[in-house]
Amino acid sequence: MRSFPLGVGIYADTRRREDPTVDYGKDKGGGMDADRELLIRFTAQLQQAGCVFAAEEAGLILRGGATVNDAESMLRRRLTGEPLEYVLGWAAFMGRRVRVMPGVFIPRPRTEFLAVAALESARGRTAPVILDLCCGAGELSSVFAADLPDAELYAADLAPEAVAAARMNLGTRVPVYQSDLFTALPRHLHGRIDIIVANAPYVPTEQLPFLPREARLHEPAAALDGGRQGLEVLRRIAAQAPAWLGKDGQLLVECSAGQAPDLAADVSAAGFQPLIRTDPDTATAVVSGTLAQRIV
Repeated sequence: MRSFPLGVGIYADTRRREDPTVDYGKDKGGGMDADRELLIRFTAQLQQAGCVFAAEEAGLILRGGATVNDAESMLRRRLTGEPLEYVLGWAAFMGRRVRVMPGVFIPRPRTEFLAVAALESARGRTAPVILDLCCGAGELSSVFAADLPDAELYAADLAPEAVAAARMNLGTRVPVYQSDLFTALPRHLHGRIDIIVANAPYVPTEQLPFLPREARLHEPAAALDGGRQGLEVLRRIAAQAPAWLGKDGQLLVECSAGQAPDLAADVSAAGFQPLIRTDPDTATAVVSGTLAQRIV
């Protein structure tokens, strides 16, 4: 089995860190020399543990702790391999901080490609109704809430931990339902949603052992495991979405570039006109489908 050092792997290698020179929090009160010594020591320990972004992470940890003791405790957690986002309590997504905690899928920068595609679709509509399926911590809905003030937004996830995190991040602006895809959604949404967006699990089950250690040991398996070929959940979404969409409704989902042709065929079979967009920087794809005809 392959293993990865901290901060390396198919999930971590494109993860951006905020600039540690920015003052994200108060200093530790020890003066410039003392703070520099802490930064050097933290960086050295993280490097020794195999962390690729050691200096950046050391700066974020130091600024994230209210005291030196807090920062030391955070460092110890990171040195055990706990994801930096859990240690800090937030993940960066499209210039925003999204609160995360253990048990919740950590937002990835590559999903910004999906967010941008959904925004492009929404901006051509008046007061669009948008459903964020498999919402995780609610990072997509937080973008929609900020950039689409007239949108009617809904979010759903099966995991109670994710629902709790999304409700913290979204407040009263977006109702968040604990739901296995569409099962627990209010019936008044049936046939009137304009856009369904989903960042569902799409890692093939047989590939789970090769994920970075951070993901394998700390993130919920259900948020990663897409079943055989990685497309089981996405296929369920494609098959069920038409009944919930209104006229000219659109489905947008994330997958890998290699999975996109097969998923596009499934989207087409469900009654959509499919389109594949690929981000060459991350090998991520957005498969979208416009409903060719309203399905009751």
